[in-house]
Amino acid sequence: MFLSPPDQPAPSRTRIHTQSDGPYFVTGDGAPWAPIGHNDAITWPELGPLFRRRDPAAVERHLVWLRDHGVTCIRLMLEYCHGEHRYFERPAGRFVPNMVQFWDDMFALLEKVGLRVLLTPYDTFFMWIRWRHHPYNRANGGPCASRRKWLTCPDTRTAIKDRLAFASDRWGGSPALFAWDLWNEIHPAHGGDDPATAARYLDDVGPWLRAHEIERRGYANLQTVSVFGPELIKHPALVETIFRHPSLDFANTHLYEHGTIDAPRDTVAPALAVARLMRTAVTEAGTTRPVFDSEHGPIHSFKDKKRTLPEPFDDEYFRHIQWAHLASGGAGGGMRWPNRHPHILTAGMREAQRTLAQFLPLVDWSRFKRRNLSDEMACDDPGVAVVGCGDDAQAIAWLVRTDSLSKQGMVMERSEAVPASLRIPGLVEGTYSALAYDTCTGTVRELPPCTSAGGTLHVAIGPVRSDVMIAVRKASR
Repeated sequence: MFLSPPDQPAPSRTRIHTQSDGPYFVTGDGAPWAPIGHNDAITWPELGPLFRRRDPAAVERHLVWLRDHGVTCIRLMLEYCHGEHRYFERPAGRFVPNMVQFWDDMFALLEKVGLRVLLTPYDTFFMWIRWRHHPYNRANGGPCASRRKWLTCPDTRTAIKDRLAFASDRWGGSPALFAWDLWNEIHPAHGGDDPATAARYLDDVGPWLRAHEIERRGYANLQTVSVFGPELIKHPALVETIFRHPSLDFANTHLYEHGTIDAPRDTVAPALAVARLMRTAVTEAGTTRPVFDSEHGPIHSFKDKKRTLPEPFDDEYFRHIQWAHLASGGAGGGMRWPNRHPHILTAGMREAQRTLAQFLPLVDWSRFKRRNLSDEMACDDPGVAVVGCGDDAQAIAWLVRTDSLSKQGMVMERSEAVPASLRIPGLVEGTYSALAYDTCTGTVRELPPCTSAGGTLHVAIGPVRSDVMIAVRKASR
């Protein structure tokens, strides 16, 4: 049995908070914060050397490199059970010493470097596939008779709480903990094919964990739950739970649309699919609850077709998706599941994250009460699609060419593109400053001041040769 290290609760100013009247995250001292990052795993190449302390220095160098490329957050699972050697408990109820040591070291490194983790207690994908091996299986001495009873079995619910209590008591006071993802890809099948079991699980586990943390250290960490996006279409009853459950602090989806995001043929259609899905998510979550995608990528191409996307194509696919996500009203750029061989993000994707991080200070996020305007904004260049959001005094928009795809499915620059204008509704009358941001280089170009009249702002943005990000703000604000 382990004793938790001395409890030193993270002061409020170092923790991440939601706003009572806004859909973005802030630190305790009110500074804007966005989850820029990716999914990683304790067995994958970049973090694996920390297990049994094989090479902690290499992992620290990697985390520093991530931080220097704008990454603020990694999404991780306490165990990753595609094999037999990374169970967090074995047998059920006995926390594995090497795994506890791994997480002690991981939190220490995250704190040292200045990164955070979105932490989920179970790897439900491989737990489902390899259930006959899992320590929670009753056949192995565990609490649960069937994987279809994970969310409903009383003994399993007790085991889940015990795991969360152990993790919270040991690491919940760390400023490196961004939030708990209370269940990875919650699914009706985990509760006997009944969508209502998701809400009942959260009704119980969410308030219990919150009360446990408040009693232990005087505050509770943020909570969310993730879902495999297509299940929201198959099971509409999940929508209320995922986007508006009262126990959750923010909404979280995994964007895996079939035929666009999961097996891309070009780099534009997936981004526009993300924009469409995020418009729905932002609308469902309401005006004050943060929303972001914590898992996406070419899963069908990689897992089923056994194909790793060509790196230049994948870099552009990644970059387009992250800007569509942000412009739709999502917090940050979404979190890619690598789906590559080796299972890591490319250097080009890291450069794209750095460029995203450099853009963020151009917007006053702490005062941005965004609503999705992708269907309301318009560009007078018919070969350009627009994704955007705004309130009455600020707006952002991502514009991308749809009429110049190469045979490889990538956007070819249109050097002959003519100057264009962007129409943004909903802004109060007044003069606005406007900026154009190159999503590849991070170059900022100041646009002519513009005036909103009759609730509509017309911004002269110049020619859109490939893609561009626009930010406007009321000049007197």
